[in-house]
Amino acid sequence: MDQDMKDSMMAALENVIDPELGVDIVNLGLVYDVDLTEEGTANVTMTLTSIGCPMGPMIVDQVKTALGELPEVSETEVNIVFNPPWSRDNMSRYAKIALGIR
Repeated sequence: MDQDMKDSMMAALENVIDPELGVDIVNLGLVYDVDLTEEGTANVTMTLTSIGCPMGPMIVDQVKTALGELPEVSETEVNIVFNPPWSRDNMSRYAKIALGIR
């Protein structure tokens, strides 16, 4: 997968908003990796802000919908991991400003 495709996938994922925080999952630092197979399967490795996040299934559905809008993607697999654990350090400057975190 080339860098342009990776950038397109990450841009699509910026449309997935964490409903509890109101910031997209990319700027929150929840997306660890994206990949696209030759067959068109998008593989997303990501985490959630907490292990028991009640919005997890909703976020996964939104990830599949967002990537499904890309013509190169025929299917999306989402792998939720908790290692390394998410922390505020993963967040972009934009996310920290939006949430009032220094």
